[in-house]
Amino acid sequence: MFHIIINEKYLKNKKGLKKFNGALKVFDNANIKYEIHETVRKGQAGEITRQLTQEKGNTIIAVGGDGTLHDILNGFNDFENNSLGIIPLGTGNDFAEGAGIPLNAKKAAELIVSGNPRPVDYIETSSGLRSLNSVGMGIDVDVLKRAYVGKSNRKSKYLHSLIVCLLKFKSYKYTVKYDGKEEYHEGLIGAVGNGRQFGGGIKMFPDAKINDGYLDLFVIDYLSRFKILGAFIKLMLGKVNKIKQATAVRTKTVQFVPYAEGYTIQADGELYDNVPLEARVSDNKLLLYYK
Repeated sequence: MFHIIINEKYLKNKKGLKKFNGALKVFDNANIKYEIHETVRKGQAGEITRQLTQEKGNTIIAVGGDGTLHDILNGFNDFENNSLGIIPLGTGNDFAEGAGIPLNAKKAAELIVSGNPRPVDYIETSSGLRSLNSVGMGIDVDVLKRAYVGKSNRKSKYLHSLIVCLLKFKSYKYTVKYDGKEEYHEGLIGAVGNGRQFGGGIKMFPDAKINDGYLDLFVIDYLSRFKILGAFIKLMLGKVNKIKQATAVRTKTVQFVPYAEGYTIQADGELYDNVPLEARVSDNKLLLYYK
């Protein structure tokens, strides 16, 4: 049984409703049985998923963006006997785009109808918090905080926020532990990715694969202001390994220990205060429809 979870805001928006109806038509033409679940508040998608995945044989269709995916992932119970499909309608859609899922709602539905779910990884922290795309601390948190202040739904808001944050950045101090190593860093960002990008297309983890059993660790140390522009261009082009001050490696587990007493982390674009950032890869546990 297909269970479609969608925020009511997309149903109240003419453009969003048109895209959603196009996806439903694909399911109807394929004689797919489905049930629609509308959400009106944060966390509700996870609650619905938690209840549905107590049973076997359900496919959860996430209609929305990375926040909806994050909520649903954290509600999953039985990974072995249930699966996930994605119809991207959000602003960033970073995980979907990095996974090769069409950003066109109709084509995304066709992918689900014609394909079979395959196992992919996700990130799990020591607190139990899960993330499908990325978790991190530093300037990525500042970018999100700035982007969320305005009411714009355009993907460019993330890029604009990044530029402003780079010009006004402050260094973050933390220790990173991975593969038996313990390193002190003072810089812009510390993050791990399962997906390839962040913030509406910023290619922070260009070589990441969602089914390789690894996390992609990315750290950028202090940059003088006149070097920021060059680093920014390389980052947007996905050439993080060309940034001298960057550390980009693959690992199974990683722990960030911040020096500040109060801090914020992001997980799939959702912000959490003072949650320990000790992450590991959950290897090929989630069944997902993707290319």
